[in-house]
Parts: sequence; C-alpha cells; structure tokens
Amino acid sequence: MHWADSIAKALSHRGNDHVIASGITPSGEFHIGHLREILTSDIIKRACLHQNPDANIQFVFFVDDADPLRKVYSFLDNSYEQFIGHQLAKIPPPDKNGAPDFERFNNGKGMSYADYFLEPFKQALEILGVEIDEYISNYQAYKTGKFTDQARAACNQADQIREIIERVSGRELDEDWFPWNPIDAEGCMDGITVTGWEDPIVHWKDSNGNTGQSDVTKGEGKLPWRIDWPAKWAWRKVTMEPFGKDHGAAGGSYDTGKEIVGLFDALPPYPTTYEWISLKGAGAMSSSTGVTIGPLESLRLVPPEIMRYLIARSQPKRHIDFDTGNALIELADEYQRKMSNVHILPEPGASKRQIKAHEVGLSQLVYSAVSSELGWAVKKFVSEVGQENLETSQQLKIAFENLTKVSFRHLALIAQLRENDADVWESLLRSGLIIDSQYHDYTEGMIVPDDIVNPDLSDNSRINLIVQSHVEAWNNLPLRLELMRNWINSPHFPEGFRLRIQDEISDGAKENIDSRDLQYLIELQQALSSCEWESGTINNHVCELAKQKSMSLRDTFELLYWIFLDQNFGPKLANILAEMSRDDVLNLLQMAIDELSS
Repeated sequence: MHWADSIAKALSHRGNDHVIASGITPSGEFHIGHLREILTSDIIKRACLHQNPDANIQFVFFVDDADPLRKVYSFLDNSYEQFIGHQLAKIPPPDKNGAPDFERFNNGKGMSYADYFLEPFKQALEILGVEIDEYISNYQAYKTGKFTDQARAACNQADQIREIIERVSGRELDEDWFPWNPIDAEGCMDGITVTGWEDPIVHWKDSNGNTGQSDVTKGEGKLPWRIDWPAKWAWRKVTMEPFGKDHGAAGGSYDTGKEIVGLFDALPPYPTTYEWISLKGAGAMSSSTGVTIGPLESLRLVPPEIMRYLIARSQPKRHIDFDTGNALIELADEYQRKMSNVHILPEPGASKRQIKAHEVGLSQLVYSAVSSELGWAVKKFVSEVGQENLETSQQLKIAFENLTKVSFRHLALIAQLRENDADVWESLLRSGLIIDSQYHDYTEGMIVPDDIVNPDLSDNSRINLIVQSHVEAWNNLPLRLELMRNWINSPHFPEGFRLRIQDEISDGAKENIDSRDLQYLIELQQALSSCEWESGTINNHVCELAKQKSMSLRDTFELLYWIFLDQNFGPKLANILAEMSRDDVLNLLQMAIDELSS
C-alpha cells in the first residue's frame, strides 16, 4: 500500500470530515524543500478522496506572517535592521537590491514582505495542481479574533503550559516567560517582558522601561510557536498535518503541542513526520542561507509531474537528496518508463510482493498527476476500464507505450545539437521517434490541452478521454523542449550531459590519444564513410572494430570522447555522432589521424 493510502486509511477511522493543514513562515524565498510538506498534504487529501469520494476533506494553508523578522538575512540590505522584531505582514518587501521597497508597501496598504515571498510560491502550487481550499493569514486571524479563545485559555493556564513544555521538552523556561508575545507601540516584539495579566489584557515593559498593554482579543501580539501551533489545530479542527523531523523529535513541538491542545478542548492531528530535501553538494535547503532552488525555478526545468513524482515515490521519512544534474534526468526517465508500463497488470499467479509493488507503483503515478481528476481517471483506467473493454483501450495502451520513445536524456542531447526546434522535430522524425502527423503538429505549433472533461459522457468514455489527454499532454514535446532548453542554459544542467562538439583536435585530446590508436581510427573512418548513418549502425562499427583490435570498450570510448567532446565521458556516443553530419565526423577523425601520423 502506498504511504498516502495508509495514512488515508488511518484517518478514515476518525470519520469522514477532515481538515488537512500545512503552513510556512514567509521569511525568505520558498524552495522545493517546502514543497515536500505541501505536496505530502495534497497527496494525502487525494488519497482520502480516492478511498471515499463522499468524504469532506479541506486543505488549509497557514501563512505565518504574524511571526517577526528575526534577523537581516544575507539577501537583505542592512537597512532592514530597523524591522527586526516586526511582524512580516507589517514590513515592506525588498526591492531588487534587497532594500525596503516603501513604494510597493504603500504604508501597509500594498505588498508586504510576506506577500512578496508568498505570491510566486502560490503560482508554483497552481502549476503543480495543488488545490488549497483556504489560505489563512495568521496575522489577520489574530487581528480578527480567531485565536481569542485559545489566547485567553493559554494566558489563564500559563502555569500548566509551562509545566508541559518543561516536562516534555526537558528545558527550563525563563522566570519571566509567558504564553503571549506582545508588540510594543512601534510594532516590535523584541525586548519585551510581560509584567501582568488581567483578562484580556497583557501588561508589558520594554528594554527602555516603557510600559504598555496588549489586548489578546485584538491580536496585539501572538502566541509563541509551541502554543500557536496547537491553537491552530483547535481553532480549525485540524485532523492531519505533516511536519519536519525537528518538530517530530522527542520533546519537540508536536510532543508538547499534543498535550497543550487538550487545554483548548481539542485533539491533536494525526502525525506524519517528513525528512528534509537537501540540494546535492550543498546540504539542507534554507531560505536564510540562500541554499535554495525555488519551486518556479525548478518548474522552468522539468514538467510539474516530475516534481510531484519526486515526493510521491518517497516515503515521507526518507531523506531526498535533490540533484539538478544526472539524477534529475534519471528521475524523469524513470517516470516516463513507469507511465509507459502503467497499464500492464501482474501476471496470473503473481506473488503478493509483485502485486503490492504494482499497486504502489500505480499510486505513485496517480498522485504525480497534476490534475486530481486525471489521477482518478488513470487509476480507473488501469484497474477497471482497461480490463473490461480491451478493444477500446488498445489505442490508449499504445499511446502509453509510446511515452518512452523520446527520453529526457535523448532530448537533452538533441536540443544541444539542434538550435532550431524544427531541426529537432526533423531529427526525431528521421530516427522514427515521432511520426509524420506529430511532425506536422509540432511544426505548426500545436498546443495540447492538459485535460478533457465532458460531463455528458459516460464514465468509461470520459475516463478514456481524460487519460488520452494526459498521454498527449505528456507527449507535448514542444513544451518539454522549451523546458529542456531552459535547463541547458541554466547552471543546473549536468556537466556530464553538456556537449562541446570540437571543430579541431584539442590539447586535451592530443595528450590522451596514442599512436597505437592510429590503425583503429583509420579503419573506423573507412567504415563510417559509407555505412547507414544511424546510431545503431555507428555503434556496431565502433564496438566491432574495437574487438578486432583487442581494445577495451572503455578505452575505445574514452579515445573517441576526447576527439569529439574534449573529455573522457559523455552521453551515448553513437547518438551524438548520428546527429552530426557525416562530413564533420570524418573530418575530426582525419584530424586525429593526421595528428598521430605526424
């Protein structure tokens, strides 16, 4: 059973009405590490609805914009020092130089610091098909009294909450600790000490000796994090929420929260702890340190299905080392390969392990679909429609199988060797990877819709149309080519796939080719001068001649990579040579022969 299906099954024992929550503090640029929590929640919501379409599932997203700016981050101008301790909803956004943009802020009536970082993230979520039912500004929730009951309960039970936090977390709180963080007359939370509580007023004193009052019913401050979190659970009746391993550690925020929430006459949500996503070679992603790849940035490189698949295929507690290089190409190819085989069911007599593997793999693909309706349709097609109506499904099965014809790694190669899109389509047509009708469509600029939904159709017909639409959309090579060109032109493209076709023998090649290679190169040039110009034939000549000369294939390919790419490795050589003109290949071989002869 897929991890999301297991969680959905556990939630079903608590009823059919659920509120799934997620949230984030918009202190800096959002990154794909943040996507793990949101996509985990989204996938669980879909799993609940797949198990029970009549269930009432809400997905709410808390924007913690009542939190203060904690420091001047590396991407901010030093002038932000004046806003340290001020709530993110009440300070201006940064301009292109990292300085406060007061014009856009417009005295609190325009874009805030929190809005600045939240808006592109919301755009990314829309592209990914994440359906959030409600965005909740924590700042506004406090201001409008949504937390009044919990704030009063916390202040009236300060001693009980102190006991819970100290006992469960194992740390001792300051003597002046109080479960409310007031703001001073300037809107700052730093350096303020609570001096008294008279429901609903918190009395305070700042570091300069100034005194004041904070009304908890008007949101003149906020609850500290360990109390704010269970307060959200109680107010919105949250039944499920994923959270990072730091909050899920023994004595962490969840352990204290699940006891504190009882003081608010509510139950804690079903817990799901997730591991971090790290950027390979750079460590855990962090908005404050700048170790990030933004969601929109990642979606300019690969289709959204791949980002969803990254999360859907991994147990939440499994660490993900995100690699924008080779591993991302492998991930995309893996997704394509699974999609092409999604309709193939286990053979009769298959073991329980094989059946389980198929079910989990199918769910991974279902939850990777951008459209939730599409995910439902793919599942129905594989498990029901495709088996009951084989004749009408044959076309779709063929379409699924065609998904792997143009792999990511092959598109990466062609896109580098062909500057014009039309030349890419011509190359794919020539190699048999696309057909004449596709070539016509692509050169005419066809745009395939993401989904087809006609409520007047029968269920089976509608499912067929939806799945067909998805297959066509995934095979929307113009879009994939556009993304691939973005990737190639970015610093994230793997060096091992980057092609630098030589027009002369490089110094590196001169140092790494040997006179013993001369006869091999002469015979290879002769063989390639008249053979069929396609990758399979070229590869056969390269390998067969190596065997005849008692050369290892590793040494042979390193020799040729040095000649053609000025490096000792690269993508499949025969594919590269097949995309080059025969004359260019023969000329480079002749240059190498001349170099060795001299």
